[in-house]
Amino acid sequence: MTKCAQTVMEELEDIVIAYGQSDEYSFVFKRKSNWFKRRASKFMTHVASQFASSYVFYWRDYFEDQPLLYPPGFDGRVVVYPNNQTLKDYLSWRQADCHINNLYNTVFWALVQQSGLTPVQAQGRLQGTLAADKNEILFSEFNINYNNEPLMYRKGTVLIWQKVDEVMTKEVKLPAEMEGKKMAVTRTRTKPVPLHCDIIGDAFWKEHPEILDEDS
Repeated sequence: MTKCAQTVMEELEDIVIAYGQSDEYSFVFKRKSNWFKRRASKFMTHVASQFASSYVFYWRDYFEDQPLLYPPGFDGRVVVYPNNQTLKDYLSWRQADCHINNLYNTVFWALVQQSGLTPVQAQGRLQGTLAADKNEILFSEFNINYNNEPLMYRKGTVLIWQKVDEVMTKEVKLPAEMEGKKMAVTRTRTKPVPLHCDIIGDAFWKEHPEILDEDS
């Protein structure tokens, strides 16, 4: 999913940040983007089709021995938010949703796979429980501290543009030489980089003010 999102960002460079969790990804375009003359249908269809085709194209890189069982498809929608605060509220909501769903699934599958409950029994056990109750079940019954679970699952994935040094092999041939020599060459380029961090608080946005720059 993250590889697909990176591909979308590299194809549509007006995307300033993306956030993904579970089976979804959100893409934020520059405030003043004029891609496709700002036609919502073009934004939606291009992102969804690029994402779906990338999912098929890169599948074998991640699941070598597992063939795709059916053609995947992704829906989409376009929303225009009036200001940066509303946009940050939206992204905060998606990250909060990530936490809620992952905490539930972590407890649910622990009850099924380790305690031997059926899915219906596990669902009944968790009905009406709060976050504190779920954390208590994990710790007291399975010795799992939820705060130690991988950040990718608790926080989701944030994609932002960052400069990255890449090392590549290049053949260099001097005028007096018949054969070139292969040398390691380092180049710097800007690419979408995945982060697993909190975006609900202000720290992330203060560290990356360029993302929601009013002039972008």
